[in-house]
Amino acid sequence: MKIAVVGTGYVGLVLGACLAENGNTVACVDKDESKIRTLKGGKIPIYEPGLEELVVRNDHEERLSFTTDLQSAVRASDIVFIAVGTPQGEDGAADLQHVLGVAKEIGRAMNKYTVVVDKSTVPVGTAPKVRAAIAGETSQPFSVVSNPEFLKQGAAIEDFMKPDRVVIGVEEQDERAAVVMKELYGPFTRTGAPILMMSTASAELSKYAANSILATRISFMNEIANVCELVGADVDHVRKAIGSDRRIGTSFLFPGVGYGGSCFPKDTQALLRSTADGGYDFRILRAVEEVNARQKQRLVDKMEQHFGDLSGRTIAVWGLAFKPRTDDMREAPAIPIIERLIAQGAKVRAYDPAAAPVARQIFNGRITLCEKSYEALAGADALAIITEWNEFREPDFAKMRSLMKAPVVFDGRNIYSPEHMRALGFTYFSIGR
Repeated sequence: MKIAVVGTGYVGLVLGACLAENGNTVACVDKDESKIRTLKGGKIPIYEPGLEELVVRNDHEERLSFTTDLQSAVRASDIVFIAVGTPQGEDGAADLQHVLGVAKEIGRAMNKYTVVVDKSTVPVGTAPKVRAAIAGETSQPFSVVSNPEFLKQGAAIEDFMKPDRVVIGVEEQDERAAVVMKELYGPFTRTGAPILMMSTASAELSKYAANSILATRISFMNEIANVCELVGADVDHVRKAIGSDRRIGTSFLFPGVGYGGSCFPKDTQALLRSTADGGYDFRILRAVEEVNARQKQRLVDKMEQHFGDLSGRTIAVWGLAFKPRTDDMREAPAIPIIERLIAQGAKVRAYDPAAAPVARQIFNGRITLCEKSYEALAGADALAIITEWNEFREPDFAKMRSLMKAPVVFDGRNIYSPEHMRALGFTYFSIGR
């Protein structure tokens, strides 16, 4: 199939590369000329394992191209995906100006029947707005489809190529669009993953519902961890006990310093806002947000309880990205943790294998960014582990002790055994244990 993807951010780039890998001809469109030049040069502006190789290979095979010419890309395509950002507004609602602006441009460019697909994460009721935006610019026939993404950063290629499910929302009785979308995704679902056909409203809500329930599990487990500390229980034991229940399962039950990233915080806020606009008070989700905000302060609370005054202390930080295998620091717990440490007069020496360039822009010289993990430990009064990168799991503990001023570890991801750390001579704090 001939496809255009408008927007070369995280979702658009993964989408375009994976569709091209399956034999489609894909044009990725962006108005940012410097970004297009970078992509044409075989470099990608984001960190996602396996993506650069996919882009280079499909560019070489002439299945994937990059352009600023939206009109030509739309006219050459049968399907046009809208994959631009929907940033969070000051009131928490998703900002649709980019989505609707692109929809109008697509309408002006169309010269034949085209399937226009919302891939951006959008609130319920966006599809009719996209239809109206396009219809105001063209007399050509077209369909509007909602096709939310369910990609995990750090595993996006695998998620796209081998999806758990594909959700496709079509307008009432639009069989023509349904046939096109089933044909497009058929090769990705040959192992039996379902293609779920539904209304556009149901598809739009599915994305928000999925992220909200995962965020709820995280916040719930963080609350359980805090209760464990009060009553002397071990959250690892509790987690294994409830995760063994087939009705519950083990995913997203690990306590820590809260969730972050581009999806959970923004999508829970957007769902809260859209339901409030409809007159509904989504109390559980509001509590999820409140718990998450409190949890991001938990590690510093423990530091204050141990040290008292943090002024003049040097705190080493391992991990800045909101999760491993990404450089994304949007809503990352590291940000409020470090900001509070700075406000308390502490000095921060931080290391992350991928997110240092992003952190440099965020903190603007207010912390020391180190090129190696052990470098961050030099003269530190304590180490705070915020992101559970694999390289932190089996460190040289003797080397850690020799570099640090004091062998104190605040483990925000519970990656070490408390008993083992104490046997090694560390003063060790974790979450819920």
